[in-house]
Amino acid sequence: MTKTCKSALMTIAVLFAGTAWAQELPDPTRFEAAIERFEAADAQNPPPEDAIVLTGSSSIMYWNEDAPADLAPLTVIPRGFGGSVMNDVVHYLDRVVLKYQPRAVLIYEGDNDTGRNNIPNEQIMQQLQTIIDRIHAQREDTRIYVLSVKPSVARVDSWQIASELNQRYRALAASDPRIHFVDVATPFLKPDGTVRTDIFVEDNLHLNETGYDIWAAAVREALMEIEAQYE
Repeated sequence: MTKTCKSALMTIAVLFAGTAWAQELPDPTRFEAAIERFEAADAQNPPPEDAIVLTGSSSIMYWNEDAPADLAPLTVIPRGFGGSVMNDVVHYLDRVVLKYQPRAVLIYEGDNDTGRNNIPNEQIMQQLQTIIDRIHAQREDTRIYVLSVKPSVARVDSWQIASELNQRYRALAASDPRIHFVDVATPFLKPDGTVRTDIFVEDNLHLNETGYDIWAAAVREALMEIEAQYE
């Protein structure tokens, strides 16, 4: 086989892999109704300016109502939509983040990507970088807080992959002073490295009140260190 043929085959393989990735991604439009509810709420009660947007999957969604009190005196706009993956944030970024022109953005994604949809970590990181680039294209000094994927009893089989993704998140944050890694995983682990079983509701995936107390404390500590000065 000639070098030209080999090169052509490699190009086809790369294009096919990219197409396969795209086919595996859930359709973002399944969240259209949820995003429209955010927009209706904004019309009724315009959100504050220069705030911190919280977005991501169900761990944020189930916290939407309580987050403002848990993070006070910080000014936050909770915009979690449950079941989402990183690509959904890419798709709706204009409508759940950029429209608010926030001073900071907190993102929780990777849980459903690794634990349910088997999206490769490399692809998740590419999507995250797209989000970061678009945020900084609008406002280059916006701080971005990337939460680690949390461990759970329900997704223990994918925890190794999620842990590797968390290390990528941490490395990305170390490369840019505007990006911050928030470890919400370690507080949910026992000293032997296994996940606590007293922090979830019956599905062993979503957090109960005890779990959210831990979650909120970790997020608040990370945000207050930097964001309190801007209130």
